Amino acid sequence: MLLSQVTPTLFLSGADAPLNAALMSRKGITLIVNATLNHACPTYPGVECVRVPVCDLPSARLGDHFDQVAERIHSNRAGGTLVHCAAGMSRSPALVMAYLMRYRSVTLSQAHRWVQESRPFVRLNAGFWEQLLQYERRLYGRNTVRVATDPLPTPTPTRATPPPQNGRLTHVHSSPLISRSPVVSAKKSRRGSKVSSTKQL
Repeated sequence: MLLSQVTPTLFLSGADAPLNAALMSRKGITLIVNATLNHACPTYPGVECVRVPVCDLPSARLGDHFDQVAERIHSNRAGGTLVHCAAGMSRSPALVMAYLMRYRSVTLSQAHRWVQESRPFVRLNAGFWEQLLQYERRLYGRNTVRVATDPLPTPTPTRATPPPQNGRLTHVHSSPLISRSPVVSAKKSRRGSKVSSTKQL
């Protein structure tokens, strides 16, 4: 089980972490964003679970949920938020990166580096990169990332906070199983609320 801390109140994980009631209590989690089709939403007192029913395929429309999830994360003033998918490598990092762009005013390049420093093994599929590029373009009118299709390793980040914007493109690599090149085009989010219920976005 690996719970990765992105901000003092925002966490990323796979599907096992939210099932650990003691861990959720210790981290003060009051909102769980479950970006899976089949993994259960646990029921804890004072914790709301929101499901984002998207599969981890390049064709899945995860971008349709960027605004709503970002707003839920941003509005969760009651405690911490955990965003998870099956392995915490593709869907949930993409949702967190969209939130960081929208509510932390960072570019996609900075959001990617920020998340990767918390969870070094994130590996988004090419379709989610395309959707994040579109989201960034909506927010900032330009793109700061170009997705490479060769199998080179993703560069290792060197600092714990997003670097200042320098106007250059950052090259990232999609999943080694994907060989598509993304299109370019992007919008802004942060945290959810406190209730014992499950919703679907």
